[in-house]
Amino acid sequence: MITMTEIARLTGVSQPTVSRVLNGNTSVKPEVREKVLACAREHNFQPNAMARGLVGSGTKLIGVVLTDISNSFFADLEKYMEQAARKKGYSLILFNSDYDREKEKHCLDVMRRYRVDGLVIVPVAEHDAAFREDIKALDIPAVAITRETDQMDCVYIEHAEAGAQVAEHLKSVGCEHYIFVGTIEDKKYLGFAEKMKETDLHFEQKLTLIETKNSREIQGILKAHFDTHPGKTGIFAYNDRRAVQVHGILQKLGISMPERAALVGFDNTYTCEYLYPALSSVSQPNREMAEEAVNILIKNIGQPEGRELVAHPMGARLIVRESSEISEKERTK
Repeated sequence: MITMTEIARLTGVSQPTVSRVLNGNTSVKPEVREKVLACAREHNFQPNAMARGLVGSGTKLIGVVLTDISNSFFADLEKYMEQAARKKGYSLILFNSDYDREKEKHCLDVMRRYRVDGLVIVPVAEHDAAFREDIKALDIPAVAITRETDQMDCVYIEHAEAGAQVAEHLKSVGCEHYIFVGTIEDKKYLGFAEKMKETDLHFEQKLTLIETKNSREIQGILKAHFDTHPGKTGIFAYNDRRAVQVHGILQKLGISMPERAALVGFDNTYTCEYLYPALSSVSQPNREMAEEAVNILIKNIGQPEGRELVAHPMGARLIVRESSEISEKERTK
């Protein structure tokens, strides 16, 4: 691949002049500028992003850290971020933290070496003081996405409000008991439980919590629950991966949906509509969230000083499908 030094030799101008032209400096004479650009085009010159970063002109690279890139929700988010960044002349470097703080710290260290211009991150522990210190030490603009995060710009979903939507839906289809697949610290659960308690003071006594991800353990908990609870149970899983896992186990156990189990996931990933019965799920505005995070970040890269932090909440919407809607049998009772 041709270098600036070789372009200088071929065009008969100095290497500093070639550098000024290729970095967009308009002070070079038009005829010299055109000669250099023509040579660069002819030989398919590719600038060294790392070298540009070292001289302070920016790398046009954005680091992205996601918690689980195997989850199709995050794959969608990355796709839309890449599209938004490319429109502004930026490229992405993608990292996966796997919900692990030590891996997250390693990702941030690698980004420091690559001298990225900015960062978009799904934090593992958004309220952790050590995480805030790690972000501060990077000394570049950073935006958190999907999570409301302390002391940094963030674009996030109103998880508690979305959880309340699920609660209202499961109550409306006649559920008598409830299962939450996830942890009670999750804002989705907090919104779900708060809405339930508004009309049912005994909600917590009717709740079963499943925190494990082990299929055999989940199957044991579900079997025990349905063996002792003959009525209809509403099941809310914190994401679609867990909901799909539960969906399969219910079918294995012969628990009919939606008659005995009304199942709702979160993220509305593409698999939802292809299951049988199709899976109800909370849909997030992935494209809008991704574009807003990238736009905020690029604005901050260009104007890093004298600005206020941005906290941009976005709403989500429950998509009701066959796994939780009122069945034809129930309608005709």
